[in-house]
Amino acid sequence: MRSNIDIEKHVKGESQFIDDFVVPEGTLYAKAFDSTIAHGKIVSIDIEEAEKLTGVKGVFTSKDIPGINQVGGIIQDETLFAEDDVRFMGEPIGMVVADSMEIAKKAVGKIKIKYEPLPAITDPREAFEKNKLIIPPKIFSMGDTEKAWKDCDVIVEGKVETGGQEHLYLETQGAIAIPEEGGKIKIISSTQSPTAVQRAAARILGTDMHNIEVDVLRLGGAFGGKEDQATHWGVMAALAASKLNKPIKLVLSRMDDIRMTGKRHPYSSDYKIGLTSDGKILAYEATFYQNAGAVADLSPAVLERTLFHATNSYFIPNVKATAISCKTNVAPNTAFRGFGGPQGKFVIEAAIHKATQKIGIDAWEIQKKNLLKEGQSFYYGQKAERCQADRCWDQAVKEFNFEKTRNEIKKFNEGNHQFKKGVALMPICFGISFTNSFLNQASALVHIYTDGSIGVSTAAVEMGQGVNVKIKNAVAKTLSVDISRIRIETTNTTRIANTSATAASSGADLNGNAAILASKNLLDRLLSTAAEILDIKDKNELSIQYDFIFHKGNKTSLQWNELITKAYQKRISLSSQAYYATPDIYFDKTKNQGRPFAYHVYGTAIITATLDCLRGTYTIDSVKAVHDFGKSLSPVVDRGQAEGAITQGIGWLTVEEVAHSKEGKLLSNSLSTYKVPDIYAAPKEIEVIFLEDSENPYGPFHSKAIGEPPLMYGIGAYFAILNAMEAFRPNEDFEIAAPITPERVLLSLYSKTKKRVTVPN
Repeated sequence: MRSNIDIEKHVKGESQFIDDFVVPEGTLYAKAFDSTIAHGKIVSIDIEEAEKLTGVKGVFTSKDIPGINQVGGIIQDETLFAEDDVRFMGEPIGMVVADSMEIAKKAVGKIKIKYEPLPAITDPREAFEKNKLIIPPKIFSMGDTEKAWKDCDVIVEGKVETGGQEHLYLETQGAIAIPEEGGKIKIISSTQSPTAVQRAAARILGTDMHNIEVDVLRLGGAFGGKEDQATHWGVMAALAASKLNKPIKLVLSRMDDIRMTGKRHPYSSDYKIGLTSDGKILAYEATFYQNAGAVADLSPAVLERTLFHATNSYFIPNVKATAISCKTNVAPNTAFRGFGGPQGKFVIEAAIHKATQKIGIDAWEIQKKNLLKEGQSFYYGQKAERCQADRCWDQAVKEFNFEKTRNEIKKFNEGNHQFKKGVALMPICFGISFTNSFLNQASALVHIYTDGSIGVSTAAVEMGQGVNVKIKNAVAKTLSVDISRIRIETTNTTRIANTSATAASSGADLNGNAAILASKNLLDRLLSTAAEILDIKDKNELSIQYDFIFHKGNKTSLQWNELITKAYQKRISLSSQAYYATPDIYFDKTKNQGRPFAYHVYGTAIITATLDCLRGTYTIDSVKAVHDFGKSLSPVVDRGQAEGAITQGIGWLTVEEVAHSKEGKLLSNSLSTYKVPDIYAAPKEIEVIFLEDSENPYGPFHSKAIGEPPLMYGIGAYFAILNAMEAFRPNEDFEIAAPITPERVLLSLYSKTKKRVTVPN
């Protein structure tokens, strides 16, 4: 049985992406032109020379939009093309359409734009001081922190910085738009959100959504970067196709993609934590200053998810978490794997780390003492159900012999001066569902063809995460047929309408459950037909196993293909559409209380690192985790997702540094100035153990979501490195700022205020 046909296609080079589509004859090529300043007014746009260039078919700006110049999702604050002012370097002002991309590029170089520059803000705290906010501040709370401080033996306050992260998907943003009869436009888009593209294109073109079809075969990676920001390029292509009545292809170069699209949100945060002398956390306050960028994009939702995860895997009786979305003059920051959760978790782990220095006990003692227990309440009202926090912790400590690891590291550090080792434990608790309850819905359409093969359509977008395999497995398991009979169709708005994005780790949950319901409808019809054919009164005595029909556990002569043929001849519908909405979730945003998540994913990782204290370089030696997968639908896919997420999380906190100038120019604007983890930056060893006997009634066949939660284990890598630094300089109070690049490590170990230190060989 082939478990993942997509992998085979990738290896053979047969997988098709936007750039692989054979475009229709007469296709034109589009290229956007954008702002070269971070903030200012547009004085004039001179496109005359560009229009005269041979091969140029059109130059379009905001004045050429027939509908409403608005592509904002959560908040309507984002234009497709800038009108009177610009708010970040890279903001699209218009586009050139030409016979070839080379001509389009040449034409863009001939466009002259005059600006009246205005001051730019790049720091979220400065934006807050100037009241430049996307939305009003949000506060989640439980208990009374003000009263709780007097009961604390130790109170620690501090500041934490976390940087951005470039998505760096292998396939850049892009789309192809094809005009069809009756004014319809078909958009082949590299998007996680087909309906978002459809809705925005209809708005820009001033037409109805039924005149826009969006089709997605697969994405060459996304990580959240194509949840909202793929919309712009699909809509631009559609606008040009509508204007010129020609097919349009628009694919960003890597440099354009990095410059013009948003990243993971940088945060600047303050914390205050109060504990008893034995490490029990009594109170915790955090204020998160989110760098949203120039417009809202998905920042309000990301901000909210930070609040939902501000205490990670711990129960704290008194909590006050405040989150502020700050408007700055950089590209709009957007969804990224974890969606605000990692930023919140990093701060509580930093607070615990700093508390250990005052209390004089190890961080893992505080972590263990405060882990969530079954039935305890999160500070937003939901109770911990089927809580696996303790089980994952205990199994990790035992399975990976944490005590032995600690002793070995202690012995190593006592015998070495230039090199030091560090170890950290990282428990995780991550909620699964869209926090906007209405998004937790999905549909599926399943066809059984007369030859017995099966086609499945859902809203799930395959972007390398293996969702197609999981849905195939779910349908095959429901119908008890070989997976080779099943084909997953492209994601298309004409087959599945009103889709939610494939995001929030919910793609397999929502769409898999919908596909199971549709398959169950078909199974019920087929068993009724089989009972009639076999002259059996009770269809419940029948089952389908391995392409045969069984009666009371005994194989009959009736085969799958024969059953399908006879059902068709009897005029039994062999198609089923089904709808699934996650039950039992709600959230009152006026009180910030409710049950926003269907369930939580738990896990614990042990991370070790070795630091070269002379050079500031380090290696992540191992990441060993016990992770709560539920009943995995595809262990191979799930293990791969966990390993990839761990590496990506480590990259965010160690080597990946997004840098801007004070003027708002992106300095890390290419692969020569932005470091991404390579094979040498990855952990030398990753071992992920599946937690046994974990049930999840909300997942397809009791599985759990996998996409985002393991990324949080990367936070442990930061603290493993920091512990190694503290082993070298035990009396130093290091700042908590990520990424902890080798340069930052070196400067921290040998700051200008210290005497020169000679490290022996």
